[in-house]
Amino acid sequence: MHTHLNRVQTFLAVVDFGSYTKAANYLCISKAMASLHVKALEEVLSATLLIRNTRNISLTEIGQDFYNEFKGIVADIDNAFENVLHGHNRISGKLRFSSTSEYGERYILPIISKFTERYPEIRLCYNFNSSLNDLVAEKLDLVIRLGNLADSAFKSRKLADYDIVLVASPDFLARHPVVEPLDLNSVPWIANSNLQGPTNWTLSHPQLGQVEVNGPNHFESNSSTAIRAMTLSSLGVSVLPGWVVEDDLANGRLMRLLPEYALPSQSVNVVFPNSSHLPHKSRAFIDFLLLHLGQ
Repeated sequence: MHTHLNRVQTFLAVVDFGSYTKAANYLCISKAMASLHVKALEEVLSATLLIRNTRNISLTEIGQDFYNEFKGIVADIDNAFENVLHGHNRISGKLRFSSTSEYGERYILPIISKFTERYPEIRLCYNFNSSLNDLVAEKLDLVIRLGNLADSAFKSRKLADYDIVLVASPDFLARHPVVEPLDLNSVPWIANSNLQGPTNWTLSHPQLGQVEVNGPNHFESNSSTAIRAMTLSSLGVSVLPGWVVEDDLANGRLMRLLPEYALPSQSVNVVFPNSSHLPHKSRAFIDFLLLHLGQ
């Protein structure tokens, strides 16, 4: 049983990292040993689990089924060991999480010392990224994600809502006036590449109802900081969180377009693996975020 478990853990790591080398480094074994573990597992099962070539690794249909079956089981075993090793109510260990840099600098970093004071045995590893892919590939415990989430295989808790606004610089608007929503369909946009349909928005007016706009995507970035900088440089209109541009709006560097129209509010969510046994360190951090950021 112990031998099979090691082989299964290696197989899961190879799939998660997409690399024998990265999986071996994570498990503190050699690349050759990682390859032997997967090969031995395939021999025991009399089935091919992975298709290997010089560029990537892909799952066979049986490999995908095996991965889906054992991913949660191994996570539960790891959590059970952690609970017994550290005591059922003890909050300790390394907590790996990520968020966008803009949200982290504004909301997470100012309160993080309170969490470490409350749980001194926690070691934090904080990455700046907005992708849910890192939750698996980088073995993160939690991801703080902005924007309304599509359905996924992960669990999540909503922390807060925030407003988004449509903005442009005065110089840009002097060249490309926007006086009604349909004008947005013919002016350059700076799009957020993290979003699906990043220039397709529904504007709501309290008397006139809703109107849908879909402008041309001339520029794009996955960073709100970069989108703000390009907007300040008069490259186009953009949609940004209100808290990112509040100072720019106050001092006139940017102008809010069509302020009588509202964009749909967005949510801040903490996302974590869909496991029946959430580690105590993760639960403690989620509760902390809900206390300090929840509305």
